[in-house]
Amino acid sequence: MKEKFHIRSRLFHRKAFAALVCLLWFLPASLTWAVTSKITRHSSSAELLKGETEDVVVSSRGTINLGRSAKVLVKEFEDVWSVNSIVETEGTVYIGTSPNGAIYKYKQNKLTKIYPLTPPKKPGKSQKKGSHDNGESDVEAEDYLSNEHIFAMALDVEGKLLAGISGETCRLCRFQAGDVETVFEPNDAKYIFAILTDEAGNIYLGTGPEGKVYQLDPSGADAKLVYDCLDKNILALTISQDSLLYAGSDGRGLIYKIDPRAQTATVLYDCDEPEVTSLLLEQGPDSEEPDLYALATSAKIVQSESKFTEQMPAAGRPEVPSKESEQTNEGGRSLKIANTERENNGDDASGQARSRKPAKPRKASHIYRISKKGFVTDLFSETAIFFCLAQEGRKLLLGTGNEGRLFSVDPVSEREAIIYEDEQASQVTAVAVSGTSVYAGTANPAKLIKLDSTFAREGTYISDLIDAGQPAKWGKLQIEADVPQGCKVLVASRSGNVKDVNDPTFSDWTEPVEVTEPIQLRCPLGRFCQYKIVLQTENGHRSPVIREIAVASTVPNLAPKVESVSVGRMESASKTGMFKIEYKAEDANEDKLVYKLYFRKVGRTNWIELEDETEADDYEWDGKTVEDGRYEVKVVAGDERSNTPGTKLSGSRISDPVVVDNTGPVIKNIEKRARYKNGEKMITLKLQVFDELSAIGQLDYTIDSNSQWRGAIPDDLVYDTMDENFTLVVQELKPGEHVLAVRVKDDVGNATYQTLEFTF
Repeated sequence: MKEKFHIRSRLFHRKAFAALVCLLWFLPASLTWAVTSKITRHSSSAELLKGETEDVVVSSRGTINLGRSAKVLVKEFEDVWSVNSIVETEGTVYIGTSPNGAIYKYKQNKLTKIYPLTPPKKPGKSQKKGSHDNGESDVEAEDYLSNEHIFAMALDVEGKLLAGISGETCRLCRFQAGDVETVFEPNDAKYIFAILTDEAGNIYLGTGPEGKVYQLDPSGADAKLVYDCLDKNILALTISQDSLLYAGSDGRGLIYKIDPRAQTATVLYDCDEPEVTSLLLEQGPDSEEPDLYALATSAKIVQSESKFTEQMPAAGRPEVPSKESEQTNEGGRSLKIANTERENNGDDASGQARSRKPAKPRKASHIYRISKKGFVTDLFSETAIFFCLAQEGRKLLLGTGNEGRLFSVDPVSEREAIIYEDEQASQVTAVAVSGTSVYAGTANPAKLIKLDSTFAREGTYISDLIDAGQPAKWGKLQIEADVPQGCKVLVASRSGNVKDVNDPTFSDWTEPVEVTEPIQLRCPLGRFCQYKIVLQTENGHRSPVIREIAVASTVPNLAPKVESVSVGRMESASKTGMFKIEYKAEDANEDKLVYKLYFRKVGRTNWIELEDETEADDYEWDGKTVEDGRYEVKVVAGDERSNTPGTKLSGSRISDPVVVDNTGPVIKNIEKRARYKNGEKMITLKLQVFDELSAIGQLDYTIDSNSQWRGAIPDDLVYDTMDENFTLVVQELKPGEHVLAVRVKDDVGNATYQTLEFTF
């Protein structure tokens, strides 16, 4: 039985081997692949934020999860461009807007304007500038705009709405049961930017353009000036439990700490940015000594935003108390990526996480955290304009522009994420938290959005194009993720050969497939690939969390390209006759290359091997081993070290001709003539110097000496050809025997000597 088994086993292996040989033999050359594959990894926020998101969140640490469930409550406000403030109470949402100073009430899916009750008359369609209507005065098309602004609102001690009306003049109004009551009109202000009430019901106002803070009693009477600063405007106010006011200014970017009773103030912090747009004292059970959070921004900020570019997380992460930890994955699935040598996809070239944040740009906006003792920490920065700040649980909510984003910033875990991004609006200008809901107001256009505490049921992430450099076969996609019970992650892909995702030649998206293991991408052969990840949750209480995506690709084996071959004579005296051959080659597959070197005399056909195999990119060739002449050098680069015998390829390049000249010039046609001059003998010597390959470079001569050489120049005064004539004149010779030595060199240094004897 054992013998039969071994015989059958051997027969099986022989058949399998024969089948494999046949398969390799008939495999078309165009479909053969290099041995190695490339892995493209997306794990940083910088890479992931190049993609497109819909109802998903990309955090600063490079994770993807479902975003908050969002609903647009009001898509359009009449003649309004910006939502400046939001107040919610008992299911009613009040919205303060610009530029027409309207206040709206949203309740039970109905929007009602409560101020002004009688809007200014709009011009008719037939009215134009300079026209008349029934003999009345001229009406311009812009006249109906009241140019009033509602920058700030709050609730008084009885729950009634307080609103600041700003414009040519300003006033504080109280709203109740459809009535509007003016409670205070400062005669030295045009704008009310901040309204605040304390536990006793006292009302505080931050005004402009003279930077003043007022205090009123709960009824709105007994107004008094608490502080008058040197800045133009007071944009933000908040108050501590010990009744100390904090105020943020516009102009110098100062944060003041004001004692309303003593009417004194100190500067708590001087920001680098000119505007402090919002102040927030930390709220919560552990806030006995709450930190103060301040938004500092600049109106002249660079408009080209870059998500998270100024906020690079430190290596590792802070330890978060277990009671504050994120959702667990109990009953779900954890997906892992096979460990490979990491590709460099725009991350730090060293492969190491950056350990420190880069220096902040001069005009960036920041969230500063200021402790009770006055110590300041730069919590978060971004190249965007910061408008508004609110607290939800332990996290801060930050509204920014000019791409209409709402950030979530966790001061404990140092994690940041974009939880909402509006496709139409340019800015998120107001935010209010009510229970488990968040209300956000936008500008350009003005909208009201409600974000629930639950996740969106489905969200999509579409990657940026992955470039293989050549048409590639796309392999498996792997993700590192936690997928809780009741959640799914699906993936689809497509490919093309044009760096334009809108090009119609891109393939259709493949059908989404649930990711439970590495997924083979089914998109066609193509240089560019895109993947689409769909995140789903059944109940909205949990979300998949993706930490990394890896995509494999294999480019067909391409021949190496020898880009340059140069051959030059070595200058060192110890390397006479030696040539340095230098060459450079590239391989699109990043295969390991080996080189073979050949030479031949110009005019001959066959190549002579100079070096069989070398991995070096230069070679020293001894030119004294060949006869004089013009030679070419060929370098062949092969990728056999990274391929099979059936798939290996090579590329070659031939150098420009190089002269091998190891023979000195020839001296011929010597003519000498002796004559007297001034009673002394003088010799005139004419000679011709010729070289077969190189230009004549130098002629020296000496009389009766081996060291006192004298230089000469050709008769045409220029060393420039292989044939030169010289005339040497030797004077003041004494009677007797003399020896004249001539040394000639070609331009590459080969020398010839000749001596001539004279007797007088």
